[in-house]
Amino acid sequence: MRPSPIAGTWYPGDPFDLRQIVEGFLEKATAPDVRGQVTGLIVPHAGLIYSGLSAAHAFKTLINRSYQRVILLSPSHNPYEPQLLTTAHEAYATPLGEVPVDHGSLVSLAGELDEQGVSFRALRADREHSLEIELPFLQVTQPGGFTLVPLMLRDQTRHVARMLSESLCVLLKSYPVEEKTLLVASSDLSHFYTESEAGRLDHRVIDALETMDVNRLYELNQTGKGQACGLGAIATVLLTLQKISPQSLTIADYRTSAAVTQDRSSVVGYTSAVITSEP
Repeated sequence: MRPSPIAGTWYPGDPFDLRQIVEGFLEKATAPDVRGQVTGLIVPHAGLIYSGLSAAHAFKTLINRSYQRVILLSPSHNPYEPQLLTTAHEAYATPLGEVPVDHGSLVSLAGELDEQGVSFRALRADREHSLEIELPFLQVTQPGGFTLVPLMLRDQTRHVARMLSESLCVLLKSYPVEEKTLLVASSDLSHFYTESEAGRLDHRVIDALETMDVNRLYELNQTGKGQACGLGAIATVLLTLQKISPQSLTIADYRTSAAVTQDRSSVVGYTSAVITSEP
């Protein structure tokens, strides 16, 4: 069991308090009006008090929709050597319970990635917050339970995102048709600009997200005109889903940390989005 390194800091460590804050965000949020099957989400990953409400606007679309499996991708904020990381544990523990890891999928994925030349390693007791912070929302919106395929990208280049998306497409096509799988990308936007400058940077990224333009996202990052700390995770989800079937993306929410801190001199940008297969 992977013990949580962030319960009690990034989110409440008490089960009642954690459920209360997650359900409160979901109640306050407004789900975007989307059609078709929800196939993916893009959600922020700061402490729940800062980005939880923004994330809730996207997670709210999962209520009354059930998934047998969630492939959750995040950046890796820790200096490990391999390009791609996962957990070696059998399950993630949060105050809301255990989330079982789908090791069968990870073994299959490892084989595909090896053929693609992407280094992939399973870790024990990792301290990555950007993946775990999404689990309480998934646990609350998926009360029937689900299995998790956790993937953390240390190398977020376009090449790795493309190779990973090809491997994920093979994996997705191997699942039984009746089983539903959700892809989730965890990412914040710009970091530590004034709110006005953050807005300019972030809305360029949001414009590229709305058209699902992966090349534009990387161009913005390379030129300093837009930022997403989980760029590789976002790109992988967009590339994968677009290869499976025609998709649409709807922005669910945008805000900055100033909404909580009231400090507009140095903010972090948060957006959430819902990806749907076209009817």
